[in-house]
Amino acid sequence: MAALRYAGLDDTDSEDELPPGWEQRTTKDGWVYYANHTEEKTQWEHPKTGKRKRIAGDLPYGWEQETDENGQVFFVDHINKRTTYLDPRLAFTVDDNPTKPTSRQRYDSSTTAMEILQGRDFTGQVVVVTGANSGIGFETAKSFALHGAHVILACRNMTRANEAVSRILGEWHKAKVEAMTLDLALLRSVQHFAQAFKAKNVSLHVLVCNAGAFALPWSLTKDGLETTFQVNHLGHFYLVQLLQDVLCRSAPARVVVVSSESHRFTDINDSSGKPDFSRLSPSKNDYWAMLAYNRSKLCNILFSNELHRRLSPRGVTSNAVHPGNMLYSSIHRNWWVYTLLFTLARPFTKSMCLLLT
Repeated sequence: MAALRYAGLDDTDSEDELPPGWEQRTTKDGWVYYANHTEEKTQWEHPKTGKRKRIAGDLPYGWEQETDENGQVFFVDHINKRTTYLDPRLAFTVDDNPTKPTSRQRYDSSTTAMEILQGRDFTGQVVVVTGANSGIGFETAKSFALHGAHVILACRNMTRANEAVSRILGEWHKAKVEAMTLDLALLRSVQHFAQAFKAKNVSLHVLVCNAGAFALPWSLTKDGLETTFQVNHLGHFYLVQLLQDVLCRSAPARVVVVSSESHRFTDINDSSGKPDFSRLSPSKNDYWAMLAYNRSKLCNILFSNELHRRLSPRGVTSNAVHPGNMLYSSIHRNWWVYTLLFTLARPFTKSMCLLLT
């Protein structure tokens, strides 16, 4: 191909030649994907061979990877003094089709977000992900964006949110991604976010309630509620209520609530078996950070189940998900004891890309 010849790498394998309208690209971490300009979609499998490929080895001697003002990666050949947007290592890609045991589940603990979305085209779909500037939220937002969705990162810290947007655009400069302010610890902020989103006059096909807090010292929000409870549950509850009409108009639509297996280690009932709502936002004397987190995750599941019951007849489904045991993230950052425990456990944890669905 002309692009390969420009990079000094002649294409000699006609089987791998792309059909008209297709372009071969690479991610920063070395995966090859294919863009169809005619249908405006991307996919991981070669359109002719069906193979998945990844880059093998480092850049050739004299080459350097840089990023232009639009966030697109390009390559500089300092020896021949030229630049190209084509990764010179594309001539040395290797197939990534490992043999999998027939007994393996379709999705398991080694499944990546990219594998889950492989072959999916989300062009025209609008996705909102809360807490999307890092961790699970960022990987989720990036995966949707790289598959054509218009993704909105709903975050409290706009500096970090804009940095996350830049990182996604660095993967694909045509990604439709933006950041909006959302502070779940302030119900007025939730209301302002919903108003600003509705002002865009767009649909909402997927709402991922991901943002969360863990191991916080006791404190009350400006709304007078215990912080863990409001951030992990009530803020999202309010957000869904405010956007419920948009979700229903956008049907089929979906709400995904990121919960945790730790919901099993608590309850919200008193000794007589009746709900004790004072446990949800306890006083300082009755507060234990781990228990507050567990209860908020239980609320997530109860909310998701009831939301599904009410809205599924209108084309909106709701699912509560557990991201996986010992998933390494920065959620432990609020207390040094948990930071130490997570650091010791890190060699045995999954990365942020290994998300369960």
